[in-house]
Amino acid sequence: MKTNIQALMNKIAEEEKTLLDITTSMKGHVINTTIEELDGKKNVTEDYKKEYKEEEVKLEKLTKEIINLKKTLHQKNNEFTLKDGRTIQEAIVENTYLRRLKQVYESFSNYKSRKSRISEYHDAYFECREINFDKEKVKKRIKELERIIEETDFEITKCNSLEFEI
Repeated sequence: MKTNIQALMNKIAEEEKTLLDITTSMKGHVINTTIEELDGKKNVTEDYKKEYKEEEVKLEKLTKEIINLKKTLHQKNNEFTLKDGRTIQEAIVENTYLRRLKQVYESFSNYKSRKSRISEYHDAYFECREINFDKEKVKKRIKELERIIEETDFEITKCNSLEFEI
């Protein structure tokens, strides 16, 4: 079957949702209930052995399928390359940390210098707190990081649309 990385990721997400549904359903079928009379007579009120066994088979099969799909995804992420030679996985890792770096710089860019008057019993003075970096340079770096991230995201998207056989 022909697919691409984006479709494969969507398939994995669907299968993982189905897996969650199955495990949730199985939780309701884990315990059987019987009533035991004082004379030793037993009456089964809830018997979920059959349902549990059927769901267990589905769970095992679906888990193997997800494992294989994820293996393929990781293999393709390490196989397909962007025009600059990085693999998709390398680019994803790089963009993850560039986004974190951008967030740090964005939080720093909100800092402001301030001056406050302090009055004590016999003394009064100003406490001056000044940022120790050039805000404009930080804003430029943020813009540069945004550009790099966007370009890499675009290249990843292009690679994600390459078709392959699974």
